[in-house]
Amino acid sequence: MCDAWVVSTILIAEDDRRVRESLDRALQLEGYDVVTANDGARALELHRDQHVDLLLLDVSMPNVDGLTVCRTIRAGGDDTPILMLTARHEVDDRVAGLDAGADDYLVKPFDLEELLARVRARLRTAVVDDGSLTLGDLVMDLEGRRVDRGGRMLELSRTEFDLLEVLVRNAGVVLGRDVLYERVWGGELDIESKTLDVYVGYLRKKLEAEGGSRLVHTVRGLGYVAREGEQ
Repeated sequence: MCDAWVVSTILIAEDDRRVRESLDRALQLEGYDVVTANDGARALELHRDQHVDLLLLDVSMPNVDGLTVCRTIRAGGDDTPILMLTARHEVDDRVAGLDAGADDYLVKPFDLEELLARVRARLRTAVVDDGSLTLGDLVMDLEGRRVDRGGRMLELSRTEFDLLEVLVRNAGVVLGRDVLYERVWGGELDIESKTLDVYVGYLRKKLEAEGGSRLVHTVRGLGYVAREGEQ
């Protein structure tokens, strides 16, 4: 349930009426304000005319599709979190959504609890307005690309920093290997590559030095998740 004192507004742009109404009900039950659009043109109008904290965009919509909506919003310098909903399973299609400026995506059919978790993660990230991300005693300075854990500065490589940023931005959400390979390595590596596991090992060694608790957890068969405490 979202915090009672902060009511976020979510814009759902989805041309399938049943999906749109189902998401509308589910998000309202979670305490969010919801506005809906059945095509991309209407989504752009609503986004222009009122404050929106997060957008759920279906990729395939009539008139103006979700990718075009995403590109248009980003072209205007707007960094409102965008979660793409797509029935397309091809990696190239998912990469296209991320390249258009989306923060995350879900492939239909998706589990409602996973969608709600991703919405919460994106909204948590959105409230950070000082160029930093935090998780427990971990603070990431995104502009300076510096990482502090409990007053201890960590020396991270570019790839280690990028991987940690993706995980912390999605704290509490299990990210699959395919997602991490796309977000950190641009999908250039084979999903069966051990590169991801190697870099997770590097991160853990640095994060957990001097008795630090585990922040990056393995979820067997699924991927990795950043969160405080043991699994």
